[in-house]
Amino acid sequence: MGIKILQQSKSRKQKAEAYKLFAKASDMGNLKAMEKMADALLFGNFGMQNITAAIQLYESLAKEGSYKAQNALGFLSSCGIGMEYNQAKALIYYTFGSAGGSMISQMILGYRYLSGISVLQNCEVALSHYKKVADYIADKLEKSEGVPVEKVRLTERPENLSSNSEILDWDIYQYYKFLAERGDVQIQVSLGQLHLIGRKGLDQDYYKALYYFLKAAKAGSANAMAFIGKMYLEGNVAAPQNNATAFKYFSMAANKGNAIGLHGLGLLYFYGKGVPVNYAEALKYFQKAAEKGWPDAQFQLGFMYYSGSGVRKDYKLAFKYFYLASQSGQPLAIYYLAKMYATGTGVLRSCRTAVELYKGVCELGHWTEKFLTAYFAYKNGDIDSSLVQYALLAEMGYEVAQSNSAFILESKKAKILEKEKMYPMALLLWNRAAIQGNAFARVKIGDYHYYGYGTKKDYQTAATHYSIAANKHHSAQAMFNLAYMYEHGLGIAK
Repeated sequence: MGIKILQQSKSRKQKAEAYKLFAKASDMGNLKAMEKMADALLFGNFGMQNITAAIQLYESLAKEGSYKAQNALGFLSSCGIGMEYNQAKALIYYTFGSAGGSMISQMILGYRYLSGISVLQNCEVALSHYKKVADYIADKLEKSEGVPVEKVRLTERPENLSSNSEILDWDIYQYYKFLAERGDVQIQVSLGQLHLIGRKGLDQDYYKALYYFLKAAKAGSANAMAFIGKMYLEGNVAAPQNNATAFKYFSMAANKGNAIGLHGLGLLYFYGKGVPVNYAEALKYFQKAAEKGWPDAQFQLGFMYYSGSGVRKDYKLAFKYFYLASQSGQPLAIYYLAKMYATGTGVLRSCRTAVELYKGVCELGHWTEKFLTAYFAYKNGDIDSSLVQYALLAEMGYEVAQSNSAFILESKKAKILEKEKMYPMALLLWNRAAIQGNAFARVKIGDYHYYGYGTKKDYQTAATHYSIAANKHHSAQAMFNLAYMYEHGLGIAK
């Protein structure tokens, strides 16, 4: 009952009620309820954070073979939160978690073997772990179950997070609604899209999405017509699945030369939805949409040539179209490119490239929802809850989460870690973020060595990191710091 309420509810009141039911069931020894309660206690859902109590539940669950508990204990051991900092023990927990089916443990192990964190760097082992998670994500994406989540950087606007462009400010949203009601077609389509997939902090709301799309379509918007077709093709509570209606709206959009509408017609003919399967027609519409730069159509062309659906198999053409689509971030195109690099199909095999591509797909998993809950926890002053969520995502290899965790730790506002542990942990996370290409993090490592935060003062090491940030990332701050060190002969000869 609690799980059903949790899945169907959107309000905090309903979710809090669900957790009350979990608490009762947990006291009665129900394992799933115990897992939910332990997570609530760990992440601080509804102000319930109690890490000691969470660990007790996880340890009981681990004895019963819970892979979620194994993963959580690995995370806590790795970070030294509520448990002894022990990377060897963390690795054992993660290994048991992955063997039990934890996608999060698989992803953590993939990142560890990719980066050589407490294990010998091994691309092939990393590939094995990432592939399992990517296969799972790709299956969800093919069923249209993947929803992108914004990853807000706390370092960019620490003094005014509410205005961060990744999350739509409530006042701005109200202004957009006003413009939409006044007849601004572009805003109507934008609001429809935001509600369709639940972006920028807005809840997914199919009724509102359809409402705005219908208003825009009535005003002649081809994009709105195409999105209505998409809604009816996929089916939801506001627009029940209806191939005929989908065909109607896709055709209206396609007649205006709209790429999304052309792609939609291609899908109908490719899968035989409401029309007989016709690969020639599908190919025609996909090509027209691809020529207009629509990445989903480029992916479909790649898939046709990859699988030999209605055309002769041609891995070079498949690679070409997958690559084109991947440049716009089309996730399934990235997934198939990874498969091709992993197996050497139509391209020279490259384990490293395959792993990097698979990693990108893995980072689209449903667990990215924690970026939003962590952000809002931070914004509301619940620093410990925010830190735990970002720290878990950081363990999974998300660079933004590594930077955000380090940022919170260096502020020394968190209470779940001893103050003397905060700078060393922050330095570790800044380092991981820097290795993944974050210029700000690279400068931070220089700062830590310059001032002796979490490590001994070392001007030479500081200068090395500033040089990397200046030469590789063209960081103005790093250039200034280097100039100052040259001027004063700090770690560098005058």
